[in-house]
Amino acid sequence: MAINYKNAKIDLTTTNATTVLTAPAASTCVFKSIMVSNDSASEDTITLTITDSASAVFSLYKNESIGALSTEELLKAPLVLLESEILKATAATADRLHVVASYMENS
Repeated sequence: MAINYKNAKIDLTTTNATTVLTAPAASTCVFKSIMVSNDSASEDTITLTITDSASAVFSLYKNESIGALSTEELLKAPLVLLESEILKATAATADRLHVVASYMENS
């Protein structure tokens, strides 16, 4: 089994749920870090969810506050994404938040 170190980066330009990563077929992704940066002079919030293979949605963070002009580390422990599960982020306000997620992919 090969382990590859990767990251996923997104700029939340809308208030729609935006895919951060879909775990590839026959793979498991272990997130070590999910950092959210706010480049606005106003506080904002972010929601993170996982959608499983049956299309059920599970909230990880709901309206988590991100301070003005700051960066927050959301994970306090590793997060596992199984094959075909989808990690999504939703910003309360467009064009303020950026997400960088670091993970290991086992395939």
